Amino acid sequence: MQSKARSKMLKEPPFLGGDFVGQSKGFEIIIASHYGMCFGVRDAITLAEKRAKSAKLTILGELVHNEVVREKMRSLGIREGDLFGTRASTREVLVTAHGASDQEKLRWEKMGYDLKDSTCPLVRKAHDSLASLVAGGYFPVVIGKKEHAEVRGLTGDFPDARVIEGMEDLKTLPIMPKYGVVSQTTQLIDRVRCLVSAMEEQFPESEVCFRDTVCQPTKNRQRALGELLGKCDLIVVVGGQNSNNSRELVKSARRAGVDSLLISQAGELSREKVCGRERIGVTAGTSTQKACVEKVVQAMEQLGGKCRRL
Repeated sequence: MQSKARSKMLKEPPFLGGDFVGQSKGFEIIIASHYGMCFGVRDAITLAEKRAKSAKLTILGELVHNEVVREKMRSLGIREGDLFGTRASTREVLVTAHGASDQEKLRWEKMGYDLKDSTCPLVRKAHDSLASLVAGGYFPVVIGKKEHAEVRGLTGDFPDARVIEGMEDLKTLPIMPKYGVVSQTTQLIDRVRCLVSAMEEQFPESEVCFRDTVCQPTKNRQRALGELLGKCDLIVVVGGQNSNNSRELVKSARRAGVDSLLISQAGELSREKVCGRERIGVTAGTSTQKACVEKVVQAMEQLGGKCRRL
């Protein structure tokens, strides 16, 4: 009886999806030197869990863009609300790691809610940088995704601010004597610098003051990905489908001509996805927990992979 139970456990490990069977030809798994959850996300999760122990809590949006983390929050009885809504089902509300404008925070407090704040310190630094530029007479420009929670928070206190997603958006900028530029913290720094250079060329008579607000964890993960690209024929990024920095890792790999896929957990892997590969690089976005990455690596090892770290 005991050996039968063990046999079944080996065939169907708890973290694998239903189609995850059989072994592929042996391949090497290389784990990036920097990957996964950053301190800002970690601290936001810790604060949410702590507050949920003493009071009913509503998070004003997605705490982080990772479905595994969101499901854990729901399992603790934590609710999700809308930052731009007019009511929450609990008295205590929490601003996400992506931050919010001072205007929105004040609005919730005026409505009588007990506001807690889990804004990442590096996002807060971006807010401070933009406010400082505006105070210095610069026209505010934010490089990032227009509808991303962080960008909406950055621009919320500055109605004149313009958001630049790509080169086409530069054509819509009004001619101003001085531009103050910051970026969403999870943008690709090389792309940000390229857009800033394009601004300087487009407005040669204007001053373009750029404050680098791309966070160091994002830069570290991009740099670590670069170390993998010359060694691997597939990059697996573990992260949420809505995670900007996870998607940027995928895009960077594909731009370099290396196949890449984004998965949120080990159950999304299949033998077909790794079949025929020689070296698979593994990395993760800044909202991905280490345990989730470890399960993905374990799943690959069960398909015949041998793991090493850079």
